[in-house]
Amino acid sequence: MTFRAFFDDAALFPPGDAPMAAAVPAHRDLVERYGELIGPFVVPGARLEELAALASGPEPFGVSVIAAPLDLPDALARVRAHPVLALSAVETPIADDVERAVSELAGIVPGGVPVAVEIPRGEARDRVLDTLASTPYRAKVRTGGLVASAFPSCEELASTLGACVERGVAVKCTAGLHHAVRHTDPATGFTHHGFLNVLVAVDALSSGGDAAVARLEETDASRLVAAVKGWSPERTAAARATFTSFGTCSVTEPIDDLVALGLVEGIRS
Repeated sequence: MTFRAFFDDAALFPPGDAPMAAAVPAHRDLVERYGELIGPFVVPGARLEELAALASGPEPFGVSVIAAPLDLPDALARVRAHPVLALSAVETPIADDVERAVSELAGIVPGGVPVAVEIPRGEARDRVLDTLASTPYRAKVRTGGLVASAFPSCEELASTLGACVERGVAVKCTAGLHHAVRHTDPATGFTHHGFLNVLVAVDALSSGGDAAVARLEETDASRLVAAVKGWSPERTAAARATFTSFGTCSVTEPIDDLVALGLVEGIRS
């Protein structure tokens, strides 16, 4: 499946800001409805106790825990101690001493658990990516936010994605990817990147082409759909190995886009 585990449930985060009491049962419903499309429930380490009080049921509740390196041991211990919570991934903000922080992650996070390290914008980006290049860890790339300046230009995002591809570093995106195709939000006036644009741009970069900026700028959904539908299984797997997932506060919106574009079928209403 092209979009397996592509949508990380970030319902707790802006602009959705769902209450924990609503977000937990809603995540169960999303998994029931959309199955393998749904990634883990993204939760700050500081809110694990709140989550633990609500998480129940016969099936494991997969979580992606966000915590600074110093706070990770305690956060992961909380997950291990809970009978239902299951550690699916870890996300950590960049530390001042990135080399030391990254080296310590191996002793904190169980082997095989994906780790995404948030990378900064600007001159420090490549230093962090150079550090990640010798590890199995992913880059966490911000593609938007609550202010216009949080949205990187197509040129900046293409440069960052290219820097990741060049080093063999996989990417998990966060913020702003509400829809499949690049668009302007009528409520805010912000122009958002499309997650399908990002996927196709990653493919272009992995193929050694120079069309990533054009792919990110594309607003014709039919061109993006035709590109994805034309990929071989191997090419699809390569693109997804680089662009692994993204966090979204409203999982139904991006999946509705895929259904409307004919890229996923069999979704239960």
